[in-house]
Amino acid sequence: MELLRKKDNPENKYTIAMMGYGPEDKSTVLELTYNYGVKKYSKGNAYAQIAIGTDDVYKTAEAVKMYGGQITREPGPLPGLNTKITACVDPDGWKTVFVDNIDFTKELE
Repeated sequence: MELLRKKDNPENKYTIAMMGYGPEDKSTVLELTYNYGVKKYSKGNAYAQIAIGTDDVYKTAEAVKMYGGQITREPGPLPGLNTKITACVDPDGWKTVFVDNIDFTKELE
C-alpha cells in the first residue's frame, strides 16, 4: 500500500491522505483524516464512515429516505472540496457517505 495523494485543508482544520494499491478510479482506497488539534481518538470516535460513489447524490438521498433511512447530511457540496456528498446512518448507527462520482474524479486531477 502506498500514499496516493495528500491534501491539506487549513480552513476546515483537517488533512486527508489517500492510501491504496492502485489508482483511485480503478481500485479501492483508504482515506485517512487528520483533524487539527485532536491528540487522541477512542474506539467510539476513531471510525468515521464508509464512502460509496454514486452518479447522483440527490437521487441517492431520496432513495435512502424512501426506504426509511435517516439522512444525516443533506446532499450538496462539501466545504473546502466542492465535492457533492450526502450521508446517512444505518439501523445500527454506522455512517455511510455517498460521493458524487464526477466530482470525485475531478478531485483526482
